Amino acid sequence: MLELASLSRAFGGLTVIDRLDFLVEAGEIVGILGPNGAGKTTLFNMIAGVLPPSGGRILFEGADITALKPWHRCRLGIGRTYQTPKPFSHMSVFENVLVAAVHGGRLSMARAATEAEAVLVRTGLAQRALIPAGQLALLDMKQLELAKALALRPRLLLLDEIAGGLTEAECDILLDTIGEVHRAGVTIVWIEHVIHALRRLVSRLAVLAGGNFIATGTPADVLADPRVREAYLGT
Repeated sequence: MLELASLSRAFGGLTVIDRLDFLVEAGEIVGILGPNGAGKTTLFNMIAGVLPPSGGRILFEGADITALKPWHRCRLGIGRTYQTPKPFSHMSVFENVLVAAVHGGRLSMARAATEAEAVLVRTGLAQRALIPAGQLALLDMKQLELAKALALRPRLLLLDEIAGGLTEAECDILLDTIGEVHRAGVTIVWIEHVIHALRRLVSRLAVLAGGNFIATGTPADVLADPRVREAYLGT
Protein backbone atom coordinates (compact mmCIF):
# COMPACT_ATOMS: atom_id res chain seq x y z
CA MET A 1 0.00 0.00 0.00
CA LEU A 2 2.74 2.48 0.97
CA GLU A 3 6.28 2.39 -0.37
CA LEU A 4 9.09 4.77 0.57
CA ALA A 5 11.98 4.48 -1.88
CA SER A 6 15.34 5.99 -0.93
CA LEU A 7 13.50 8.79 0.87
CA SER A 8 15.63 11.62 2.27
CA ARG A 9 15.08 14.95 3.98
CA ALA A 10 17.70 17.50 4.97
CA PHE A 11 17.34 20.84 6.71
CA GLY A 12 20.32 22.87 5.57
CA GLY A 13 23.36 20.73 6.35
CA LEU A 14 21.46 18.44 8.72
CA THR A 15 20.17 15.19 7.20
CA VAL A 16 17.21 13.94 9.22
CA ILE A 17 16.01 11.11 6.95
CA ASP A 18 18.72 9.40 4.91
CA ARG A 19 17.82 7.22 1.89
CA LEU A 20 15.14 5.35 3.77
CA ASP A 21 13.37 2.37 2.16
CA PHE A 22 10.16 1.05 3.72
CA LEU A 23 7.12 -0.94 2.66
CA VAL A 24 3.73 -1.15 4.37
CA GLU A 25 1.33 -3.83 3.16
CA ALA A 26 -2.44 -3.29 3.06
CA GLY A 27 -4.04 -4.40 6.32
CA GLU A 28 -0.94 -3.99 8.48
CA ILE A 29 -0.64 -2.00 11.67
CA VAL A 30 2.98 -0.91 11.93
CA GLY A 31 4.50 0.88 14.91
CA ILE A 32 7.42 3.30 14.67
CA LEU A 33 9.70 3.93 17.64
CA GLY A 34 12.66 6.24 17.92
CA PRO A 35 14.35 8.70 20.26
CA ASN A 36 13.27 12.33 20.30
CA GLY A 37 14.66 14.14 17.28
CA ALA A 38 15.02 10.97 15.22
CA GLY A 39 12.83 12.36 12.42
CA LYS A 40 9.61 10.43 13.04
CA THR A 41 7.26 13.38 12.57
CA THR A 42 9.36 14.62 9.65
CA LEU A 43 8.76 11.23 8.05
CA PHE A 44 4.99 11.57 8.56
CA ASN A 45 5.05 15.11 7.21
CA MET A 46 6.64 13.85 4.01
CA ILE A 47 4.14 11.01 3.63
CA ALA A 48 1.25 13.43 4.20
CA GLY A 49 2.71 16.02 1.83
CA VAL A 50 3.41 18.76 4.39
CA LEU A 51 7.14 18.59 3.67
CA PRO A 52 8.71 17.78 0.31
CA PRO A 53 11.49 15.17 0.43
CA SER A 54 15.02 16.17 -0.49
CA GLY A 55 15.27 12.95 -2.49
CA GLY A 56 13.53 9.67 -3.16
CA ARG A 57 9.92 8.75 -3.88
CA ILE A 58 6.66 8.05 -2.07
CA LEU A 59 4.24 5.59 -3.64
CA PHE A 60 0.67 4.96 -2.49
CA GLU A 61 -1.13 1.94 -3.91
CA GLY A 62 1.42 1.85 -6.73
CA ALA A 63 1.07 5.50 -7.76
CA ASP A 64 3.88 8.03 -7.29
CA ILE A 65 2.50 10.75 -4.99
CA THR A 66 5.82 12.46 -4.21
CA ALA A 67 4.77 15.76 -5.82
CA LEU A 68 1.10 15.76 -4.74
CA LYS A 69 -0.25 18.42 -2.36
CA PRO A 70 -1.54 17.32 1.06
CA TRP A 71 -5.22 17.72 0.13
CA HIS A 72 -4.76 15.51 -2.93
CA ARG A 73 -3.19 12.78 -0.77
CA CYS A 74 -6.02 13.16 1.72
CA ARG A 75 -8.58 12.61 -1.03
CA LEU A 76 -6.67 9.55 -2.24
CA GLY A 77 -7.20 7.96 1.18
CA ILE A 78 -4.35 9.08 3.46
CA GLY A 79 -5.47 10.43 6.83
CA ARG A 80 -3.41 11.55 9.79
CA THR A 81 -3.56 12.78 13.35
CA TYR A 82 -1.20 15.25 15.00
CA GLN A 83 0.81 14.77 18.17
CA THR A 84 -0.75 17.97 19.52
CA PRO A 85 -4.50 17.95 18.75
CA LYS A 86 -5.54 20.75 16.42
CA PRO A 87 -9.31 21.23 16.69
CA PHE A 88 -11.29 24.30 15.67
CA SER A 89 -11.70 25.19 19.34
CA HIS A 90 -14.68 27.55 18.96
CA MET A 91 -16.65 25.03 16.87
CA SER A 92 -18.59 22.09 18.25
CA VAL A 93 -17.23 18.54 18.18
CA PHE A 94 -19.78 17.69 15.49
CA GLU A 95 -18.81 20.69 13.37
CA ASN A 96 -15.13 19.73 13.56
CA VAL A 97 -15.86 16.28 12.17
CA LEU A 98 -18.32 17.69 9.63
CA VAL A 99 -15.62 19.97 8.20
CA ALA A 100 -13.33 16.98 7.73
CA ALA A 101 -16.07 14.96 6.03
CA VAL A 102 -16.99 17.80 3.63
CA HIS A 103 -13.57 19.13 2.70
CA GLY A 104 -11.41 16.03 3.15
CA GLY A 105 -13.95 13.32 2.40
CA ARG A 106 -15.52 15.37 -0.41
CA LEU A 107 -19.04 14.51 0.71
CA SER A 108 -22.19 16.54 0.23
CA MET A 109 -23.40 18.33 3.35
CA ALA A 110 -26.17 15.78 3.92
CA ARG A 111 -23.87 12.77 3.49
CA ALA A 112 -21.16 14.46 5.55
CA ALA A 113 -23.58 14.99 8.42
CA THR A 114 -24.51 11.30 8.39
CA GLU A 115 -20.84 10.30 8.22
CA ALA A 116 -19.92 12.66 11.06
CA GLU A 117 -22.64 11.23 13.29
CA ALA A 118 -21.42 7.68 12.60
CA VAL A 119 -17.80 8.60 13.31
CA LEU A 120 -18.75 10.26 16.61
CA VAL A 121 -20.52 7.07 17.69
CA ARG A 122 -17.49 5.04 16.60
CA THR A 123 -15.11 7.17 18.67
CA GLY A 124 -17.32 7.51 21.74
CA LEU A 125 -18.00 11.21 21.24
CA ALA A 126 -21.70 11.16 20.34
CA GLN A 127 -22.73 12.52 23.75
CA ARG A 128 -20.32 15.43 23.34
CA ALA A 129 -21.29 16.36 19.79
CA LEU A 130 -22.54 19.86 20.66
CA ILE A 131 -19.75 20.80 23.09
CA PRO A 132 -17.18 23.35 21.84
CA ALA A 133 -14.06 21.35 21.00
CA GLY A 134 -11.88 23.64 23.12
CA GLN A 135 -13.68 22.47 26.26
CA LEU A 136 -12.84 18.78 25.84
CA ALA A 137 -10.66 16.82 28.26
CA LEU A 138 -7.47 15.28 26.86
CA LEU A 139 -8.89 11.82 26.08
CA ASP A 140 -11.85 13.34 24.24
CA MET A 141 -9.50 15.69 22.41
CA LYS A 142 -7.46 12.69 21.24
CA GLN A 143 -10.63 10.90 20.19
CA LEU A 144 -11.70 14.00 18.25
CA GLU A 145 -8.34 14.08 16.50
CA LEU A 146 -8.94 10.47 15.48
CA ALA A 147 -12.57 11.20 14.52
CA LYS A 148 -11.53 13.99 12.16
CA ALA A 149 -9.07 11.66 10.45
CA LEU A 150 -11.69 8.91 10.16
CA ALA A 151 -14.19 11.33 8.61
CA LEU A 152 -11.84 11.47 5.62
CA ARG A 153 -12.62 7.75 5.08
CA PRO A 154 -8.91 6.86 4.91
CA ARG A 155 -7.46 3.58 3.73
CA LEU A 156 -4.11 4.51 5.30
CA LEU A 157 -4.10 6.20 8.72
CA LEU A 158 -1.01 7.87 10.20
CA LEU A 159 -1.17 8.16 14.00
CA ASP A 160 1.35 10.52 15.62
CA GLU A 161 1.78 9.79 19.35
CA ILE A 162 -1.96 9.67 19.90
CA ALA A 163 -1.63 7.86 23.25
CA GLY A 164 0.78 10.38 24.76
CA GLY A 165 -0.30 11.98 28.04
CA LEU A 166 -3.15 9.58 28.76
CA THR A 167 -3.61 7.54 31.90
CA GLU A 168 -3.51 3.77 31.54
CA ALA A 169 -7.32 3.55 31.73
CA GLU A 170 -7.72 6.31 29.14
CA CYS A 171 -5.15 4.63 26.92
CA ASP A 172 -7.14 1.38 27.05
CA ILE A 173 -10.24 3.21 25.79
CA LEU A 174 -8.31 4.74 22.92
CA LEU A 175 -6.69 1.42 22.03
CA ASP A 176 -10.10 -0.21 21.81
CA THR A 177 -11.11 2.40 19.25
CA ILE A 178 -7.90 2.03 17.24
CA GLY A 179 -8.30 -1.74 17.25
CA GLU A 180 -11.83 -1.42 15.87
CA VAL A 181 -10.62 0.94 13.14
CA HIS A 182 -7.94 -1.55 12.11
CA ARG A 183 -10.35 -4.48 12.11
CA ALA A 184 -12.61 -2.45 9.80
CA GLY A 185 -9.86 -2.62 7.17
CA VAL A 186 -7.81 0.53 7.69
CA THR A 187 -4.03 0.16 7.38
CA ILE A 188 -2.25 2.01 10.19
CA VAL A 189 1.26 3.40 10.65
CA TRP A 190 1.67 4.58 14.22
CA ILE A 191 4.42 6.65 15.85
CA GLU A 192 4.31 6.19 19.61
CA HIS A 193 6.43 6.36 22.77
CA VAL A 194 3.90 4.41 24.87
CA ILE A 195 5.43 1.02 24.22
CA HIS A 196 2.77 -1.08 25.91
CA ALA A 197 0.19 0.48 23.58
CA LEU A 198 2.20 -0.55 20.53
CA ARG A 199 2.80 -4.04 21.86
CA ARG A 200 -0.92 -4.56 22.32
CA LEU A 201 -1.89 -3.78 18.71
CA VAL A 202 0.94 -3.69 16.20
CA SER A 203 2.13 -6.65 14.16
CA ARG A 204 5.47 -5.06 13.27
CA LEU A 205 7.78 -2.48 14.81
CA ALA A 206 10.38 -0.31 13.11
CA VAL A 207 12.92 1.79 15.02
CA LEU A 208 14.16 5.03 13.49
CA ALA A 209 17.58 6.37 14.51
CA GLY A 210 20.36 8.12 12.64
CA GLY A 211 18.13 8.87 9.68
CA ASN A 212 17.10 5.29 8.90
CA PHE A 213 15.47 2.22 10.40
CA ILE A 214 17.95 0.27 12.50
CA ALA A 215 15.60 -2.64 13.23
CA THR A 216 12.26 -3.99 12.02
CA GLY A 217 10.32 -7.07 13.03
CA THR A 218 7.93 -8.35 15.67
CA PRO A 219 7.65 -6.19 18.81
CA ALA A 220 9.35 -8.85 20.94
CA ASP A 221 12.31 -9.24 18.58
CA VAL A 222 12.79 -5.51 18.01
CA LEU A 223 12.63 -4.54 21.68
CA ALA A 224 15.20 -7.23 22.49
CA ASP A 225 17.61 -6.00 19.80
CA PRO A 226 20.80 -4.57 21.38
CA ARG A 227 20.90 -1.75 18.80
CA VAL A 228 17.41 -0.69 19.80
CA ARG A 229 18.18 -0.86 23.49
CA GLU A 230 21.21 1.35 22.93
CA ALA A 231 19.55 3.90 20.62
CA TYR A 232 16.10 4.09 22.19
CA LEU A 233 16.23 2.70 25.70
CA GLY A 234 19.71 3.98 26.47
CA THR A 235 21.04 0.68 27.77
